[in-house]
Amino acid sequence: METRVAVISIIVGEHGDVERLNRLLHEYGSYIIGRMGIPYRQRSINIISVVLDAPQNEISTLAGKIGALADVTVKTAYSSVQG
Repeated sequence: METRVAVISIIVGEHGDVERLNRLLHEYGSYIIGRMGIPYRQRSINIISVVLDAPQNEISTLAGKIGALADVTVKTAYSSVQG
């Protein structure tokens, strides 16, 4: 199956559903190359970058599920690298 490399950028607000977000990331863990989280305490948000190598439909599905969470914003950037 052809895969793509992508970065999902996530901003979790003060009332974000962090528990559900972590469950989703665990569920898709086999596709995750790495992740970085930065707490921005002055603004009461958390910024998370997740790098994946996965089929495009899996990346889109994960981003959609994350975007549906309360007080969570998500954007995806795709690399031209395919494999």
